[in-house]
Amino acid sequence: MDERVERTEPEVEPAPLSRVTKVVPRSRLRGVVILALLLSAGLGIGWYLWTHHMANPAGRGGGGRGAQTPPQPVGAATIDKGDIRIIQNELGTVTSLDTVTVLTQISGQLTEVGFKEGQVVKKGDFLAQIDPRPYQAALEQTQGTLAHDTGLLEQAQSDLKRYQTLGRQDSIAQQQLEDQRYLVAQYTGTVKTDQGTVDNAQLNLAYCHIVSPIDGQIGLRQVDPGNYIQASSASGIVVITQMQPISVLFAVPEDNLPDIIQRLRAGATLSVEAYDRANTRLLATGQLATLDNQIDTTTGTLKLRATFPNPDELLYPNQFVNARLLVSTIQNTVRVPVPAVQRGEPGTFVYVINANNTVSVRPVKLGPTDGGFTAVTSGLQPGEKVVTDGTDRLRDGAPVTVPATSQAAGSRQAGQAAAPASAQPSSGQPAAAPPDQADQTPSGRGQHQHGQQPPPRTQ
Repeated sequence: MDERVERTEPEVEPAPLSRVTKVVPRSRLRGVVILALLLSAGLGIGWYLWTHHMANPAGRGGGGRGAQTPPQPVGAATIDKGDIRIIQNELGTVTSLDTVTVLTQISGQLTEVGFKEGQVVKKGDFLAQIDPRPYQAALEQTQGTLAHDTGLLEQAQSDLKRYQTLGRQDSIAQQQLEDQRYLVAQYTGTVKTDQGTVDNAQLNLAYCHIVSPIDGQIGLRQVDPGNYIQASSASGIVVITQMQPISVLFAVPEDNLPDIIQRLRAGATLSVEAYDRANTRLLATGQLATLDNQIDTTTGTLKLRATFPNPDELLYPNQFVNARLLVSTIQNTVRVPVPAVQRGEPGTFVYVINANNTVSVRPVKLGPTDGGFTAVTSGLQPGEKVVTDGTDRLRDGAPVTVPATSQAAGSRQAGQAAAPASAQPSSGQPAAAPPDQADQTPSGRGQHQHGQQPPPRTQ
């Protein structure tokens, strides 16, 4: 038994050693975890302090340094009074007052063409000739028939006179006299029929000689000489278009009709200007001629026709133009250059230059726009100066400096910069929008520098 005890003791002694080896790795792992947590916390605090420092580099002293920023040079203009035209700018199409497709009224061979393509012709000028020989022969036949039947009529009339004399003497039967009267009536009808046939043959012969029905310009020739043309052909020989005068058709919104109708009933002559497709070049000047009698229910517009003398023939039929209808003129009203008007959170405003060379935000209410100026219904007075250039970095109270040259050229530059604004169509807008509506128009959205502005902040 002693030997068995000695054998078991060596087996029991390693157990405490194995427990010691398990405790040592746990303490080391705990230390590594604690060290990693401390490093992560330090890095996080450092990152927070660094980003906070970059976001506020100026610290508490930033406001003081911002106040010492040198004045910003800006362009300026002085508010004055002037006339503002209320213009309806609409899309239009040039339409001829008279367009004729020259068609033949008889069938035959086209033997001669008496015009050149693009030629200007007058009413009655020779255009084309159709072979007249078949129609000349037909005319002679009808004339011969008329002569034959005329002779029979005259013979019957002579016999009737003789029968009337014999009838009074009771030398012939009354029935024979009545038959002769009926025979004369029959020959009279035959002669009238023959005369109509002769007139028709003469008319066909006249149709062989084709002349211009109107004054206008010849288009491209549709048929060449030598071809056999028919009266049933729809293409015609040529198209003649009246060029002087000419008209422009355009449509205006029904909301703008009261102002236009009121002006027409007062006896005013409304001027209309036609500009090219790009709305940059003036083509012709005319006047409003007439209005359509029904409003198009699908578009809510009414068609108007303006006539133009078109002496230079710059307007061509089916040409796309921009029609500017002058409805009325607001005289001696306060106006501001278009580049000075800004739009932001306060609505429509301008930067007014104060006496101490600082700017202040001034909300304004606007009226119609004409060229480079917009009417101001409230918010500005004549003589005040407003910023027209360099408004992108301005804030309320910011110092500015106005170069001497900008004061002299401020109004002129404002008009040139805003000229395209008046050239844009104003479809769907009233001719004279109320001030509240004018302030809410989204015309400034999407513009650069003089368009959408961030809300001004007080330094």
